[in-house]
Amino acid sequence: MHIHRIAVVVALSLLVCAQASAQTPASTYPNRPVRIIMPFPAGTSVNDVLGRALAQRLSDRLGQQVIFDNRSGAAGTIGSEMVAKSPPDGYTLLLAVTGPMTIAPFVYPKLGYDTLRDFTPVALVARAPYIIVIHPSVPAKDLKSLIALAKARPGELLFASAGTGGTPHLCTELLMSMAGIKMTHVPYKGGAPAMIDTVGGHTQLYCTSVTNALPMLKQGRIRTVGVTPMKRSLALPEVPTLDEQGLKGFDVAQWMGILAPAKTPSAIVQRLQQEIARLVNESEYNKFIVQQGGEPAYMAPDEFSALLRSELERWGKLVKAVGVKPE
Repeated sequence: MHIHRIAVVVALSLLVCAQASAQTPASTYPNRPVRIIMPFPAGTSVNDVLGRALAQRLSDRLGQQVIFDNRSGAAGTIGSEMVAKSPPDGYTLLLAVTGPMTIAPFVYPKLGYDTLRDFTPVALVARAPYIIVIHPSVPAKDLKSLIALAKARPGELLFASAGTGGTPHLCTELLMSMAGIKMTHVPYKGGAPAMIDTVGGHTQLYCTSVTNALPMLKQGRIRTVGVTPMKRSLALPEVPTLDEQGLKGFDVAQWMGILAPAKTPSAIVQRLQQEIARLVNESEYNKFIVQQGGEPAYMAPDEFSALLRSELERWGKLVKAVGVKPE
């Protein structure tokens, strides 16, 4: 009888263990608040606005609060590293954008993360088109006349950026490389001072997001010579692309997506991906993205992974070619 009782206890224990093992983290995910780390300051970009709205809507869908947490510094690399080193349990996610993921790895030699090794793609959410703006005093009406002016006055035109190695900086470096021109870089600590000095005429050119440029364009305080993606902006459909104006293949836009730490369980990634896909396809959030100057651009994990690889290759070549160094 004693042996029989032991056998029964062992059998029951094994059953309990089997049931417990069936309770995978994904089956109860999430059972506490989720954090989305934004690696830049609050209110400084369309990515911040869209990311906050995404977090709010995900809270409703997941049944748990999704906290939007700004952790800025070192061109977005501090917040990105924080996520890379977080537990892979789906409770700490990254609002990933172009600069820290695909440009910084070639600018900062001692970066604390590897984009492909340390992150798991969840979903791409949106793209934010960029635009080349100039001060009204610049005697150029389109890309052709701007290139002619820069060739006639090599190094004299000053171009602003939100910081060395960021997308606005590399956008203009790509313009100079493809057009065969030379301008002088003036880096600022953020997009706001870069725009202020361009509006004030202290710098003559700035590659920035359509969202940031729209208010000043409407007031006539700056002009544009073209948008930088391959397709025209939904917010400024009348403005031609640089590709249309002769710089074939010129394609620069900020993209925004969600990454999780590497080795996050696939079932958790799938749950998040499905909810984000539904959100991006909802007309309300879709319209909100466009109203903010962005464009819906959903990608599933495999597609997002392919984008990261192609962007790393493209920006890596440019950074090496122009010799970009950290500030």
